[in-house]
Amino acid sequence: MLLLASASPARRRLLEQAGIPHRVMVSGVDEDGIHADDPRELVQKLAQAKASAVRERLGAGGDDASVTAVLGCDSVLAFDGEVFGKPADAAEAIARWQRMRGRWGELHTGHCLLAGPAAGPEATDRCIAVTTRVLFAELTDAELEAYVSTGEPLQCAGGFALEGRGGSCVERLDGCYSNVIGLSLPLLRVWLA
Repeated sequence: MLLLASASPARRRLLEQAGIPHRVMVSGVDEDGIHADDPRELVQKLAQAKASAVRERLGAGGDDASVTAVLGCDSVLAFDGEVFGKPADAAEAIARWQRMRGRWGELHTGHCLLAGPAAGPEATDRCIAVTTRVLFAELTDAELEAYVSTGEPLQCAGGFALEGRGGSCVERLDGCYSNVIGLSLPLLRVWLA
């Protein structure tokens, strides 16, 4: 059984849609206390901190004994040398979108898979960041204000949800689609094989 160290409903949906049995245990990691200059390094550190915190809480009995791996993930959008997590409010989301429209950004998702209590002796811990380039649509001010007013952008790294209303605000992707949603399913398939 895979244990997802994330509160993200989008990550849970990806695992469910892919038919990967899992449970969720939220890490409780203070993300503001983790820093790195490079966005790829930052998401790897965040993913590892989340997976490690959850693995440390696992007991030897009950449902925990069936956990073969703990997966931690975290995503940020890198744009013009800045790292964008979730916008603090609607005004910040609008200001970001005014900068991003018609331009490319890079969505980085850190993935950390740690061996759980039920893992075999061949299990190894793995951490990596996956990057997908995102071309944002050339939205009018009215369109971006309408999108931000839905509240969706306030819940997502970079201020957009590809799997939601934000999907119509993205012109093109270069890389893994599911990575932009929060978890690279192709990477996870290889890791769990």
